[in-house]
Amino acid sequence: MAAVGDFPTGGAPGDFDTRPEVPTDAHPEAPAAGDAPDDGESASPLVRIRSLLPGLARAEQRVAHVVLQDPTTVSRRSITEVAQAARTSETTVTRFCKAVGVGGYPQLRIALAADTARAQARSAPDLGGEITGDDDVASMIGKVAFADTRAVEETAQQLDPVVLERVIDALASAGRVDVYGVGASAFVAADLQQKLHRIGRISFAWSDTHIMLTSAAVLGPGDVAVAVSHSGATSDTVETLRVAGQRGATTVAVTNFPRSPVATVADHVLTTAARETTFRSGATASRIAQLTVIDCLFIGVARRHSDEALGALEATRNAVEGHRLGVRPDGRRRDSR
Repeated sequence: MAAVGDFPTGGAPGDFDTRPEVPTDAHPEAPAAGDAPDDGESASPLVRIRSLLPGLARAEQRVAHVVLQDPTTVSRRSITEVAQAARTSETTVTRFCKAVGVGGYPQLRIALAADTARAQARSAPDLGGEITGDDDVASMIGKVAFADTRAVEETAQQLDPVVLERVIDALASAGRVDVYGVGASAFVAADLQQKLHRIGRISFAWSDTHIMLTSAAVLGPGDVAVAVSHSGATSDTVETLRVAGQRGATTVAVTNFPRSPVATVADHVLTTAARETTFRSGATASRIAQLTVIDCLFIGVARRHSDEALGALEATRNAVEGHRLGVRPDGRRRDSR
């Protein structure tokens, strides 16, 4: 792929890939591009492009990589230059724009320029580059912290409050909540279960495939099944959520990719916005982004049962009080003067 900073100014027609392409890895039940949820005007177009990237055709993915590599430069370039940099046609660039919900290339340039202006207005430096072997420890800390901070900020920007409220309604009235996640997502699933349990809501978290499936098989109307999957393509989680839906439970997916397989089997989809980076520091950012959504769900449910939740929190705090060391956070004993 051509570097964005080295946009070609001309090229032979034979350099372009003008054939229409079909995604080879898209889920067969994935919704059409026009059916994608609106991420909101405040969300960065780059967040949306990253979230939809896996479902794009190969030529459109090349356009996406060119845009993501240097959005500031793309905002100043013509459609012909972008097409040449992505080794494809102007038609494909236009198709890409429609696929990510910006209408056309002029609208994409405007959105990228506005996003660049917002980024420049922030006082914090942009440390979003890849972590390399040449980075010292201070640079590594800065880049990891930047990725985590942006994951939380961008997740909050594009999180749909209407969908979030519907999920809170379902959780607040559920007879039982089962949460599913494997690998790193299992820790996030356990966090939601623990939070709901502390305020008196009946909830379970499962990460073993067989137990997940048997759990889903005994759910029914009035119950809620929540699947946590960054990629949205973990077969265990997708299959379990599908079974829960077939049993009549309300199904919820928490994923980074709104057109992923898990999203196609969910009644409600809550999306995160985390970037993968070198050495998979994005795996950490993805958990922080997921936990942002989980915290919103927990606070929302707790507010619906305010008196009960506060009473439960106090009771659980008192229950473990005797197992804390008799020291204060500053290291002095609690009975010292």
